[in-house]
Amino acid sequence: MTAIFGLLSAFGLLAVAIVIGGAPAAFINGAGILIVVLGTIAVTAISFTAEELKAMPLTIWRLLTEPQRDPSLAALTVIRLAEQTRKSGLLALKKLLPSLEADPFLSNACQLILDGSTPEEAEAILEREAHAAANRYSRSIDILRRAGEVAPAMGLIGTLIGLVQMLGSLDDPSRIGPAMAVALLTTLYGAMLAHLVFIPLATKAERMATDESLLNTVYAMGAASISRKENPRRLEMLINTVLPPAKKVMYFK
Repeated sequence: MTAIFGLLSAFGLLAVAIVIGGAPAAFINGAGILIVVLGTIAVTAISFTAEELKAMPLTIWRLLTEPQRDPSLAALTVIRLAEQTRKSGLLALKKLLPSLEADPFLSNACQLILDGSTPEEAEAILEREAHAAANRYSRSIDILRRAGEVAPAMGLIGTLIGLVQMLGSLDDPSRIGPAMAVALLTTLYGAMLAHLVFIPLATKAERMATDESLLNTVYAMGAASISRKENPRRLEMLINTVLPPAKKVMYFK
């Protein structure tokens, strides 16, 4: 929820500054919103497929609402699974499977073990799944970055339109004000969309992609270790080689 708080705080600070300055209604311009918001969506859509764009609302919602996942907790989870499976066999893993449904990758990894997949087969399947997940984030990052580039450009286009309208209305003072408003506000709208929405979300998506890749690596290592019936202490040592120094675990003391 930190992302939602940050986004609302940024827009809230701008709103307060506008209200304090007086005449907040002057910052609302239908033509400017039409040019920048709808223009950004339309131009961004040129570069991507309909299926990729359809997935963006859900992706943005996930970026705003999903908390950051701790790789240390993931590591402890797979080490516990490995320890219980080593003590009680695959029956223990089967009993624990329903509790893992909240994490599809880990659940699928455990199901592969229960289905009798060899460690090599499980690793290959999980590697393909991790690659597919990384590609999904990569496409979302591309869309957000592209929108962050287009929004200021549409703001500049709106500014030029407003200036042309203003210069064409010099003989009618009543039309100069609205044209100037379009010229200035479209630049503002473009900068706000790019630097308050699209670019921060793209950065958050990059961070989540990195975190998920690390988690999937931990889960894949755990599944392979369980499948090979290795000592959980060895699994702990292997997982610590991929975790950041501050996130290393000490399950066996």
